[in-house]
Amino acid sequence: MPHTRLLSLDAFRGLTIALMVLVNTPGDHQNVYAPLRHADWHGWTITDCIFPSFVWIVGVAISLALGRKLVQGTVLYRDIFRRTAILFGLGVLLYAFPSFPIDSFRILGVLQRIAICYCITSLLFLHTGVREQIAAIFALLAGYWAIMAWVPAPGFAAGDLSVEGNIAHYVDRVLLGAHNYSHTKTWDPEGVLSTLPAIATCLLGVVAGHVLRSAQAIDRRVQQLLIIGMVLCALALVMDPVLPINKKLWTSSFTLWMAGLDFIVFGVLLWFVDGRKIIAPFRPFLVLGANAIAIYLCSEFLDIILSTLGWREPIYQTLFAPYFAPMNASLAFALCYVLLHFGIAYAMWQRKWFLRV
Repeated sequence: MPHTRLLSLDAFRGLTIALMVLVNTPGDHQNVYAPLRHADWHGWTITDCIFPSFVWIVGVAISLALGRKLVQGTVLYRDIFRRTAILFGLGVLLYAFPSFPIDSFRILGVLQRIAICYCITSLLFLHTGVREQIAAIFALLAGYWAIMAWVPAPGFAAGDLSVEGNIAHYVDRVLLGAHNYSHTKTWDPEGVLSTLPAIATCLLGVVAGHVLRSAQAIDRRVQQLLIIGMVLCALALVMDPVLPINKKLWTSSFTLWMAGLDFIVFGVLLWFVDGRKIIAPFRPFLVLGANAIAIYLCSEFLDIILSTLGWREPIYQTLFAPYFAPMNASLAFALCYVLLHFGIAYAMWQRKWFLRV
């Protein structure tokens, strides 16, 4: 089993974080190019690929890190639960900051979903083999599909996948109430039921990790990743007419489609970076990937602080809006924001400061 660090995984993580910062912080949220927006409902854009890719990467990292600890006999449940609690707590802090509204802060969200997926996937990895993990993926996706297709929300027909009529959003309204996503108020794109297929996304990353941990030549591992990716994408396309690809619902077809793309993209990166040692073009992403959680938190907190202080809009209107068309001005702001955070990541890299959660 290979023990060397896979630079391609860091590069993929860094690429994902760079795109996340880019799409989360346009200069003007009303003027954004279509690929940098989430799909309105069914369908997908490159923006919809970002979060599931990060969850998938978490699964790969679980397989590689816990796999080594299993061999060494040093797996500690305390570490898993500690990391879960820290990630979940940071997510809650992010959404409550700066006013901390006790009665309406968002309970679930990006880091909270990562925490839940990490915890459950880690425990499954410790107590099951690859066959049982594949069976769990099937059970999660089939079970979620069955719930969405056969369990009606009150006042709507079973299988209604509209914004207000689907059962996942009804569950969010009942269980989360005022603690839903602030932009929707009544449901959460990282809600309760849709966490089930998100766990499957993480487990699919574990499957990729099994491929990476094998003793096969790297070209053979790349080939297997690409084949698995193409099969998953084909399955998703077959499912799409019946259960549409939808990020906000994290449908089973969406899970397979995004994981398929992850297998393919990562396979290509593995071939270039670790297989052919072509590193220089990917070095900025390696730097970002080494402190992915820190950069995500920094980007989100800084954006909140700038908006709260009333500085964000004047910066945009002074330095960007007068010199570009609206779409390009908004994009230029986002690109500069990414470069700022690359600078922060590079400074941390040089000083060997790495946030380990």
